[in-house]
Formats: sequence, structure tokens, C-alpha cells
Amino acid sequence: MLGGIRKYELERRKENENKKFLQLENERKTKELDEARQLQLSMLPKQLPTLPHLDIAVFMKTATEVGGDYYDFHVHMDGTLTVILGDATGHGMMSGMMVSIMKSLFMSDRTNKELKPFFENANEAIKDMQLGRLMMGLTCVQISNNKITTTNAGMPPLFIYRKNSQSIEEVVINNVPLGAMKGIAYDIKEFKIERGDTLLLMSDGFAELKNENKEMYGYKRARNSFEESAKKEPEEIITYLRAEARSWTNSLEPDDDVTFVVIKIK
Repeated sequence: MLGGIRKYELERRKENENKKFLQLENERKTKELDEARQLQLSMLPKQLPTLPHLDIAVFMKTATEVGGDYYDFHVHMDGTLTVILGDATGHGMMSGMMVSIMKSLFMSDRTNKELKPFFENANEAIKDMQLGRLMMGLTCVQISNNKITTTNAGMPPLFIYRKNSQSIEEVVINNVPLGAMKGIAYDIKEFKIERGDTLLLMSDGFAELKNENKEMYGYKRARNSFEESAKKEPEEIITYLRAEARSWTNSLEPDDDVTFVVIKIK
């Protein structure tokens, strides 16, 4: 009888110890994710560029499980604007670390207006760090007068709404993410832009939103949503895209970060 009671007490004690351990472990992971999220947010610019010929709006919704989205800007001495939007592979502290690396690479070379060497040098630097499967998807748009220069490393396409034709132009550049492999030559494209044209840069979190039936929103719907709202002002476009996202997910929290950068040519 006494032996049975002692065995029961030992089992209860062990069960309580396991519960306490799991609680502490969950608290540790929650703290780590929060630190990663705060690190990710601290890397973002504190204010948007103010340029007379451009209207800019941004939005980023971090997921509960940090995905590592990142955007940044630099205005050159001649008024040229460089915009980058990235998405680190992995989650948690690892993705936050990659965002920090990308921020450092961008700040150290931001006065250079040549996109091709920037992407190729950043790719070599990240690969040399031997971070395993940790990589950085990155898209970049440089706006100068009536021309844009762009490249893309493993990110969703750039959408351009053309005011004159009232149609969406989809810019696809099939470069691999930064840090995927050494010796990559990154392709660059140039386009003319006119007053009223609008650019949408986005991370894959929007197109990969899932509804209650586990169906993804998809890039076709993303393009259509942008086309339906492209005549609006940038902040209104983002408001529309966010409403579409909430409707699709029934206001559920996303599994990945969702980021938009919208730029309208005045």
C-alpha cells in the first residue's frame, strides 16, 4: 500500500517537473521570437524618403513565427532613389541575423548606384560566411528621372501599373537568392516610366496566404488585386491589399511576414 502511494507521488512529481520544464521552454522560445521580431523591426528605416516626383507607402506585418522580411531606401546625391525589399530564409533568430547582415551590406555600399556589382558582391559575402541553407531573397528598384533599373534575387516579380495602357506589367528576373551559390552573374533590366505609373514590390507572404481550406491566395489574385486598386494613392492601395488579405484568411494571423512597398510616379 505504502509502496503504491510513493510510486504515485513520484509520478505526480515527475509530471509536475515536466510541465514546469515545458512552460519554461515555451517562455524561452517566445522570448527568442520576440527578440528576433524586435531585431527585424529595428533594421527598418525610421522614415520614408521625401521626393517631389514620388509618392511612397510601405506596410509590413510580421508573422508570429518571424520570417525575416526587410526593406530599405537610399536617396543618392543626384536624387536617384534605391529601394530594396528582402526576405530571409528560415525563422526566428536566424532570419533576424540574416536581416542584420543584409542591412550592413546595404549600408556599406549604398552610395554605389551600380546594382549588378552590389548584388554579386553581397552574394559572394553571404556565401563566404558559410551559413548553410540560410540565404536572402532580395529585389531592388532604382528610380532616376524617367527610368527604373531593377534586379531580383529569388523574390516575387515586380508589378508595374502603366497608366497610359491601364495594364499591369510583370517583371520577372530569374536570379537565385543571395548566398545560394558563388560565381552568379545577376541580370539587370531597365524600363522607362511615366507620370501616373505605379510600382508594387512585395514579399511572398501575401501571395502565399492560406484560407480556411488551405488554398493559397496566389500570384494571379495578387496581380489582379493590385490592378483593381492601382489608380488609387499608395496608402489606399496598401489599405485595399490588406483588406483583401484579411478577407482571404478570415482575419487569421499569417504564417509568414507580409510586406508591400508601393511607389507612384507623380
